[in-house]
Amino acid sequence: MTKNRIALITGATSGIGEATARLLAKNNFSLILCGRREDKLQSLKHELTALTSVITLCFDVRSKEDVKKQLNSIIEEWREIDVLINNAGNAHGLDPIQSANLDDWDAMIDINVKGLLYVSREILPAMVSKKKGHIVNLGSIAAKQAYANGSVYCASKAAVDSITEGMRIDLNPYGIKVTSIHPGMVETEFSLVRFKGDKERADSVYKGLTPLSANDIADVILYTLNCPPHVVIADLVILPLAQASATVVKRS
Repeated sequence: MTKNRIALITGATSGIGEATARLLAKNNFSLILCGRREDKLQSLKHELTALTSVITLCFDVRSKEDVKKQLNSIIEEWREIDVLINNAGNAHGLDPIQSANLDDWDAMIDINVKGLLYVSREILPAMVSKKKGHIVNLGSIAAKQAYANGSVYCASKAAVDSITEGMRIDLNPYGIKVTSIHPGMVETEFSLVRFKGDKERADSVYKGLTPLSANDIADVILYTLNCPPHVVIADLVILPLAQASATVVKRS
């Protein structure tokens, strides 16, 4: 019997991360689920253990000390990670640059950029050593096109895009796949977090259109992971039909 591939997913307790965990559990992956909410991690583990082997790690990707401690705590039989899905990310606020909240800037840069780097730095040496692995970094249409009142969020995702391209170059000699996935409008907790719990404002983002779902992105992630060994989906933008760009949307 072929050994399941091991996939580590950050931000696994909601949205795209949670949907991806559920889909991979049904498709012969063993899972290392990472997130900040211990209760949600345990609930998801309980659900998915019926399908596959699951372990959980509770930490905040912003803390390089916690990232290092938790990832180094993984027991030997789980250390050969085949897939890293850098999904943890956030948007805080939607304000012009001249009046934005500095704490919002810190949160976006620390999670979206530094957190991705901290996790990748701990996982990559083992992949390099065995000359095999696959990194999937979750970006955004915002990485490709800046928009009003989102300058720092857009910059953080543009940084993810550049980091991913650099990763692909650095890891090329070792046969490691690197994929960047850039969703457009996806209906998850994303807007609720951005607008700090204002549900009415969050819901208005998707009013009059059918957005992508977390399951749509999970399907694409699984597709990239199941490509033949010689095929890499390097850079992919995914939009709902109603969306033509970061700022052009057709509403009914």
